[in-house]
Amino acid sequence: MSPAVIWAADIQIGEHVQRDFLGMTFNLDTIWTTLIAGAIVVALGFWARAQLTRSNDDHVPTKLQLVWEFVVDQAQKQVEDTLGAVNRTVVMIAVAEFFFILVANWMEMIPSEPNEDYHLLPSPTADTNLTYAMAVAVIVGVWVFGVRQNGLRGYLKHFVQPHWAMLPLNIIEEITKPVSLALRLFGNIFAGGILLALIASLTAWSVGAIPVGGVLSVVFAVVWKLFDMAIGLIQAFIFALLTVLYFGMASGHGEHDEHGDHEEGLADADDVTAEGTRDREPELVA
Repeated sequence: MSPAVIWAADIQIGEHVQRDFLGMTFNLDTIWTTLIAGAIVVALGFWARAQLTRSNDDHVPTKLQLVWEFVVDQAQKQVEDTLGAVNRTVVMIAVAEFFFILVANWMEMIPSEPNEDYHLLPSPTADTNLTYAMAVAVIVGVWVFGVRQNGLRGYLKHFVQPHWAMLPLNIIEEITKPVSLALRLFGNIFAGGILLALIASLTAWSVGAIPVGGVLSVVFAVVWKLFDMAIGLIQAFIFALLTVLYFGMASGHGEHDEHGDHEEGLADADDVTAEGTRDREPELVA
């Protein structure tokens, strides 16, 4: 098969196992893979809790426990740097999002295709229905957090900062946050699925009478799967990081820090001026 035939191959993308109910269409494969990913994360959480609470004479943590503790520790540091203090709710949201998205992204790596037309465990994050739902949940949580931290009037006030003329742009920015959050995750994972399908189509490629497609497809598939795992890890980190940053922006911590630094600078300037005045007083008396 020539390369032109390979690229013209019929690669089905965006297809799901669907059922209609009450006038709505449900992507069943996205639903069951989402539930599986959620169950895995919940099980990991209970397992990590059991490992931390059990009495162990040698006190040697397992590798998975070290990974879990590392992620939690990094999330706490990021939340503290962004919000000014460790907020347990934001930390739990960030950690849960990271592990859930990571598991959901890596689910594509599991061989689960009994035939060419059926995929048991596709990545649920390659479906915009899930990524949009997660992004909307994040932004609604951010709004609720901002109102609780600053009050309704105080939170809405940031839409007219630094000037009331910025109101339309600030509203557009707030609307585009969940859109960009969802499409960034979806686009990267969806593109990975397309490339895997293209690599699989190499199996029929031959140079003259020599079938080289089988070997190339295996090599390319292994390399791309490793690269795809890295992409899945990075996308999980970016989604969790942006969530923390959005919570920090809603709390107004950055504005408070800037205001506090300004006041501290003015206080230091006053101290220097007062000290200089005291130093010159003896000269004036003399």
